[in-house]
Amino acid sequence: MPLPDAVLDLLQGASPCVITTLLADGAPHATEVWVDVDGDQVLVNTVDTHQKVRNVRRDPRVALVVIDPENTSRHAALRGTVAEVTTEGAGDHIEKLAQRYTGGPYPWWGGREQIRVLLRIDVEKVGGQLR
Repeated sequence: MPLPDAVLDLLQGASPCVITTLLADGAPHATEVWVDVDGDQVLVNTVDTHQKVRNVRRDPRVALVVIDPENTSRHAALRGTVAEVTTEGAGDHIEKLAQRYTGGPYPWWGGREQIRVLLRIDVEKVGGQLR
């Protein structure tokens, strides 16, 4: 679905984001992530061994809340499906996100041996408080 300009604005900034995935028993699992956008897909860059990756490989449904860092009442609430989990471009992408979120190179928490992956999310519903 086409993403509204207000949502694109949040996704292209250094906006805090929380992604919620589903554990095997159906319980929600929420974690803070850095977020980006590619066309109408939301991108989340993470580490292959993290719980959220195991969760979306089993059940690709996700929810995200992206918050305006300048006005925390302004936020986008998104629901969608992970269309792809890929390593392609993930290493370069985390460096791009680090520049956006920290102003410098990615500090490689956990070491450079980690395998970075991109979660490519197709958005199916947009809500929130975007004014």
